[in-house]
Amino acid sequence: MTIQYSKEVIETLKATVAQKSSNPRWSEVFSNCFDNTLETTVKLTEAEDIFVITGDIPAMWLRDSSAQIKPYLVIANQDPKIKEMIQGLLERQVKCILIDPYANAFNETENGACYHQDITEMNGWIWERKYEVDSLCYPIELAYLLWKKTGETNHFTKEFKQAAETIINLFKTEQRHENSTYRFERFGERPEDTLSNNGLGEPCGYTGMTWSGFRPSDDSCTFNYLVPANMFAVVILGYLAEIFEEIYHEKTAVEEANQLKEEINRGIEEWGIVEHEGKKVYAYEVDGLGNYVLMDDANVPSLLAAPYLGYCEIDDAIYQQTRAVLLSEKNPYYYEGNYLKGIGSEHTPKEYVWPIALAIQGLTTNKKAEKIEMLNKLVETEAGTNYMHEGINVNNPNEYTREWFSWANMMFCELLLDCLEL
Repeated sequence: MTIQYSKEVIETLKATVAQKSSNPRWSEVFSNCFDNTLETTVKLTEAEDIFVITGDIPAMWLRDSSAQIKPYLVIANQDPKIKEMIQGLLERQVKCILIDPYANAFNETENGACYHQDITEMNGWIWERKYEVDSLCYPIELAYLLWKKTGETNHFTKEFKQAAETIINLFKTEQRHENSTYRFERFGERPEDTLSNNGLGEPCGYTGMTWSGFRPSDDSCTFNYLVPANMFAVVILGYLAEIFEEIYHEKTAVEEANQLKEEINRGIEEWGIVEHEGKKVYAYEVDGLGNYVLMDDANVPSLLAAPYLGYCEIDDAIYQQTRAVLLSEKNPYYYEGNYLKGIGSEHTPKEYVWPIALAIQGLTTNKKAEKIEMLNKLVETEAGTNYMHEGINVNNPNEYTREWFSWANMMFCELLLDCLEL
């Protein structure tokens, strides 16, 4: 079933974007992308909640669906149907978390469809069960932002509270992964698609941070304390403390969320900050045993996205020192070519920069000129499609991955709305 919404409200927003855009191509691409997500990826289910596919894959990722819908918050106060749509997505996401908080992607119905026959605890609702810390952070962020931007609180149900408590308990369990029951193995695919050590992952020491099996790229971590995901966890635990206090009036839950937030943040500060060429920078991953990897990935949460996530200010000294490393050849996934330069991913071919990373670069600068530069690059390299893609060859924009990738489309929209201060 298709969703109902006010096309008039959206057309008014698009007209405002066109009027404020210094480059007409910005509004052309915005118009296509903003319509496309609603028209092609969002579905009202028979259960009367909202299911959002990523685009070219028939499953719903907790991460992607949240990021795809987040830009519509800008019109949620003008169109009650848009607000209902966001609430419907949150209702479905809560159901998914309560089905299995370790899963990252779900089916619309209990149909048993899955990406691969993996060795892990599957059920008919799960499309994929790669445990990623960010999968549990994104729905909390969306729920919090809906409250703050519209005043709406109806989505804070007893089921939401149960899901929030489930997330906190899981994060606490995964502070000591050796006590976890989670295992994941995949055979016959890329080595990045499985966990070593019979599905347990590589050894790690206690840091206070919470363990993640996989990155937001769905590739396995090298070292399983994924620093940007823990940054996101710190932020959403602060949101949960506020929700528990203001909505549920649960003092014990407030204290529990705040304590876990402090433990994880202390772990980031003690283990996630390393010295590089005489300067303190954030590592991408650490293991609590002295090993770390210095890099960044295009997928969000990333180190580049730390201010976007709400973890730190843009002008924070350690962030700026980290940013300088990430946007240089010192980051193994930074590529520079004839048409583009920016951050790519192990998930896509070498020399492919992601529009999501370019959007994040624009969203994490106070320099208007840099935002404009990112927007111009994005509309110059969309290969005549008027849509964003997953990755783009830095030397040939006509070579790209994923024709239809709604997350990237909406990150472009979010950057443009930010640049135009809408």
